[in-house]
Amino acid sequence: MREIILLLADVVNVWHDVIWKLTDMMGWELTDKDLHFWVIGILGIIGLIFVDLLFHALAKWSISVISFLFTFAMVLVFVFAVEIQQKIMGSGNMEFADAVASLLGFFLFCGIYFVFLGISRAIKRYRNHKNEDTPPA
Repeated sequence: MREIILLLADVVNVWHDVIWKLTDMMGWELTDKDLHFWVIGILGIIGLIFVDLLFHALAKWSISVISFLFTFAMVLVFVFAVEIQQKIMGSGNMEFADAVASLLGFFLFCGIYFVFLGISRAIKRYRNHKNEDTPPA
């Protein structure tokens, strides 16, 4: 886990330096806050457009897919926050295996939920189909 965080930090640092040097070469003289404003703003809008297109396509299929993806993103952030907190507070080991176990637990319980949801929907369809075949009294 520590290695992954350090690798991500290195990647961010390299790109920070590349963008910083590029803006200096162009004579823009941006402050660090300006750089954050523009880079995060541009990455954010690209992300929003991508997610908006994806979720509109998924909404035609099922709102549950969108709910799952949103919840998965929240769980992912929470899992890494817990692992980082354990490292900072010394309350446990910061391990990638712990994060994987956490996500597997999420997937298991989501799978159980979706099985019950599927059964419930199938029963409702069966009842609706059965009621349509019954002639009015």
